[in-house]
This record gives sequence, C-alpha cells and structure tokens, in this order.
Amino acid sequence: MRKQLNRPSLIRARGLLVLLAMLSIVAAGVIHAEDRVQAELRFVGHSDAEKKAGVWVDGQYVGYVQELNGDKKLLLLPGKHEIVVRQAWFQDYVEQVVLEPGQVYRVKVALARVGRAPSSSMLGELKISALPTRAAVFVDEQFAGHVDEFEGAGKAMLLTPGKHRVRIALPGYLPFETVVELRPHQKLKIQTALQKGSITEAGTLVSTDQGEKD
Repeated sequence: MRKQLNRPSLIRARGLLVLLAMLSIVAAGVIHAEDRVQAELRFVGHSDAEKKAGVWVDGQYVGYVQELNGDKKLLLLPGKHEIVVRQAWFQDYVEQVVLEPGQVYRVKVALARVGRAPSSSMLGELKISALPTRAAVFVDEQFAGHVDEFEGAGKAMLLTPGKHRVRIALPGYLPFETVVELRPHQKLKIQTALQKGSITEAGTLVSTDQGEKD
C-alpha cells in the first residue's frame, strides 16, 4: 500500500528540491568563478636535472618541475609571485612574475651548472626510502633533491665522511629529521613515511632562505 503525501508535505518536499538545485548551481558558479580568477603556472624543463629540480613559490616548496601538472597543477591568485627552481650543483633559477586572472604562465626553466658532484672515491653512500616520494630532501640545510632521486637501483646520494643532518619535508606533512654519520665507502639507508600534519609544520628548511651554497 503506497503512502501518499498530503499537499503541505508535497509542497515542502518540492521546495526543498528547488533549494538544493539552487545551491548546487550557486556552488558550481563559485567553482567556475574561482577557476576564472586564479592563474596557472606551467613549468617547462628540458634536461633531466631541470625536470627533477625543486620548485618554490613565494618561499614555499611546492614540488618538483616534472610533477606539477594534471591534478598537481599549480594555481595561484593573481598578483606578483617569486618563482625559484633549485637543483644541487646548479645555480638557482629565479623569476619574478605578475599573474593576471585566468592567465596560463609558462616558466621555461634554464639551469646553469656551477659545480661538480664529488667523485665516489672515499665517499659514503646514502639511500632514502620515504613516502611521499615527492618530498624534498635537505642535507646540512641545503636542498639535495626529492626522495625519488635517492631510492631504487643505481640511485643514492654521495656524501663526504662525517656527520650530516638530513631532513625530509613536504607541505602538509610533519618533517622527518635525523643525523647520519658516514665512513668512507659505507652505505646507509633511511626509511620512513611522513605523517600528515599542518602545512605550517613542514619546517623552515622548506623555504628558500637557506643562505649561500658552498
């Protein structure tokens, strides 16, 4: 036996459906409006070093060049922004941009080598296995790369013998920090998984204020 709604109930139900439909339209309009207001940064890197270089926007690490597309595309509010692209043994690429609403701006990364990686003679080897693999790795307060560069067959970081402070950080996660001490030809491995946390807890080493490189 079907239960029939009386007229007042039917009117209220229809009114609720109309209200929900209106809210959906408003929400969709807000999303589209935000898309029109925001600007998009697209990064173009040619060499392997450029594609794997870390990216900072207004002093905050946001990822590495090759991954900043698709669901990780970089959307910013209009206005002036500072873009810094950093890779070990290369001079920082710095660009000041002024973005307009809805603009798609391409950053053509061009890194110039300023030093050579040390030879393996008398050095120690450090492997890093951590999640997320896109997290930034810092050694002695200097950006060294991202986790994926130091994990897997044939991938490792060469370090001089002695103590080194290693920090793994990514906005939205609690940083991991440790001290390793390497002897010549010694091989060590760091294995960890970053825990979710506030973006403010990623730590100061994620910023661009690292001082001069050696």
